[in-house]
Amino acid sequence: MHAYRTHTCGALTTAEVGNEVRVSGWVHRKRDHGDLVFIDLRDHYGMVQIVTEVDGPVFQVIEGLRAESVVTVTGKVVARAKEAVNPNLPTGEIEIRALDATVLSAAADLPLPVAGEQEYPEDIRLRYRFLDLRRETLHANIVKRTQIIRDMRRRMEDAGFTEYSTPILTASSPEGARDFLVPSRIHAGKFYALPQAPQQYKQLLMVAGFDRYFQIAPCFRDEDPRADRLPGEFYQLDLEMSFVTQEDVWNTMEPVIAQVFEAFADGRPVTPAGSFPRIPHAEAMLKYGSDKPDLRNPVIIEDVTEHFHGSGFGIFASLVENGSVIRAIPAPGAGAGSRKFFDEMNNWARGEGYSGLGYINIKDGVPGGPIAKNHGEEKTAALIAALGLGANDGVFFAAGKESQAAKLAGLARIRVGEQLDLIDKDRFDLCWIVDFPFYEYDEDEKKIDFAHNPFSMPQGGLEALNTQDPLTLKAYQYDMVCNGYEIASGSIRNQSPEAMVKAFELVGLSQQDVEDRFGGLYRAFQYGAPPHGGMAAGVDRIVMLLCGAQNLREITLFPMNQRAEDLLMAAPSAAELKQLRELHIRVVEPQAKA
Repeated sequence: MHAYRTHTCGALTTAEVGNEVRVSGWVHRKRDHGDLVFIDLRDHYGMVQIVTEVDGPVFQVIEGLRAESVVTVTGKVVARAKEAVNPNLPTGEIEIRALDATVLSAAADLPLPVAGEQEYPEDIRLRYRFLDLRRETLHANIVKRTQIIRDMRRRMEDAGFTEYSTPILTASSPEGARDFLVPSRIHAGKFYALPQAPQQYKQLLMVAGFDRYFQIAPCFRDEDPRADRLPGEFYQLDLEMSFVTQEDVWNTMEPVIAQVFEAFADGRPVTPAGSFPRIPHAEAMLKYGSDKPDLRNPVIIEDVTEHFHGSGFGIFASLVENGSVIRAIPAPGAGAGSRKFFDEMNNWARGEGYSGLGYINIKDGVPGGPIAKNHGEEKTAALIAALGLGANDGVFFAAGKESQAAKLAGLARIRVGEQLDLIDKDRFDLCWIVDFPFYEYDEDEKKIDFAHNPFSMPQGGLEALNTQDPLTLKAYQYDMVCNGYEIASGSIRNQSPEAMVKAFELVGLSQQDVEDRFGGLYRAFQYGAPPHGGMAAGVDRIVMLLCGAQNLREITLFPMNQRAEDLLMAAPSAAELKQLRELHIRVVEPQAKA
């Protein structure tokens, strides 16, 4: 018999009744019933019940076990009494009557419970992550993560892609976030950077003739954490294709992503491949107030600016005269309730830093609220008709400059959908957001800058760069969105050296700057670069959605906390003076605030 186990804890069934077996694992729970002591023994594969009598041969060993101690038990498999069967456990029809038990590792008092999965402070969970990872939901999430990644790899290979690994130590890149810098010991005063993404390398692979590349790529960005973005590192399904249009990328990747979702959605509906809506960026910002809309939410924002020209509601009339816009956010069925909901929404908007939300509440066909009272009966009726509102609906209004009104309307749309329980949370709605603006105006710097990826091809190419107002240019840039999360971003690349230089000149960089900063790509484009494009899908976000988690830390093995600290490994930590000298670095402490 094997020294530790003949079976895993989840493998035993009634077929083994009467056989002597050996299992090893962690003590999940212990229950003392006086004349009998039970333990649930757990390993990676499942759980099995162990039982011993008070006068049994291993009672003293089992009775003294603490939770999470590691033990090997040898015993005979017996069928449970009918009333004792646990239908929720794969091994619930049997138990092991212990004949021998050996404690392999006794556990100290636990800093957090493993059984039961109670809520526990994050700092404790991260400091003792090895215990946290034993908990059922988190353990299952990590297993599902590996299964999802394996499925992605298989589907990419089936679609004709080959996985290539790109460098981790590289040069700084303009991906929009801070780099993690790595000092060079050999080259004093110079630094490598950890890749924010393999962007330039995968384009170089296309120039090198590899045609279809993919990689489950680690990426590193020194940016502030949030629920859908971990500090430090993340993983993406990175890919690139040669001789393709953006439609080719969409048609290739829709089946891959849709099928990954379908495989792990546990029967929940998924937007089928070939029918992802393609929503222009401008339309998304108007209808949803966001470039990552949650299409499960039926609320559609509408522009009602024209309705308030010369309105009796002076605040809106004045704003419209001064160039502001008014956006309407319908609230189906809200008028049937009390006015409290409308007041709470208004207070919520103020709490978000806005001046508030105007509203009309319709009860039994009668419009109410300050806007209805002052806008005028005829104009209010026309507004309600234009919005298609019913006899007991409501509507909120966001007013301000276009970008400000769109943002508030988008946030209000989300809140209305949540508060009125309009969102079907048991499905996955996917779409493409397309036709992103190529440039945007930077109010702080008072100049134009790239709106997104600077390596994207502008629609119209070099001619458009030379002849159009830069702020009217669209890019062959696209995002894939699911349930309000951006899960992928990509573009057709600008592989023309002349167009590349011109694109950067419009944001104030010279040809020499381009050669200095992106010399590898710029040189490569001089020697025959195929049209190419691709995208990167966020592995972590996809896993989070499929696991039904609310935070990326619930699907990641060893995440950092909100302050970008690894509490388990005590990182970051101070370097020794010897290390700093070898790297030719001196630490300059930040100045104390006055």
